[in-house]
Amino acid sequence: MAEVPTFKLVLVGDGGTGKTTFVKRHLTGEFEKKYIATLGVEVHPLGFHTNFGPICFNTWDTAGQEKFGGLRDGYYINGQCGIIMFDLTSRITYKNVPNWHRDLVRVCENIPIVLCGNKVDIKERKVKPKSIDFHRKKSLQYYDISAKSNYNFEKPFLWLARKLVGNAALEFVASPALAPAEVEVDEQLAQQYAAELDSAAAQPLPEEDDDL
Repeated sequence: MAEVPTFKLVLVGDGGTGKTTFVKRHLTGEFEKKYIATLGVEVHPLGFHTNFGPICFNTWDTAGQEKFGGLRDGYYINGQCGIIMFDLTSRITYKNVPNWHRDLVRVCENIPIVLCGNKVDIKERKVKPKSIDFHRKKSLQYYDISAKSNYNFEKPFLWLARKLVGNAALEFVASPALAPAEVEVDEQLAQQYAAELDSAAAQPLPEEDDDL
């Protein structure tokens, strides 16, 4: 039995943005998770099948510890990739993204990171595609997602897997077993957002000096 390549994925973002819901969509991680009490962390092994064989992300999810203003370094140590999550219906969670990014890269330099705007299924979107530009300043990947509807669920993992393996031809060959969607994403709205994200990506970044 060959060893399955396994990577430590650090999942961060404000409380209530849907990190735990996101992880629990992937059924294997839900059944196999282990709890690290000292750090207040649940670790979910999320497995994917690729055209190069299986790959596993040991996904570290804070058990609500982020309420206490930041996470301990032990949470980040040896992290090999990251997902920063915010809530598209809450502007403050997007405003806090730079803080999460700073903490993550302070301990884990030069790791691949995906920024995810969750809850795209909710019509009252507050964080508009054109205002999401942090990932462009820091060379991160960005996806709109909906943990409740499984929308774009595999995209962050696929992007990270390609970076970690160093092969852009890597594909997921079988969908992971996902819990049934609780809500449906409006296809038309999703297409509109995708178009807005594309057009925002083509705009020059605003001149800013608030990154000091």
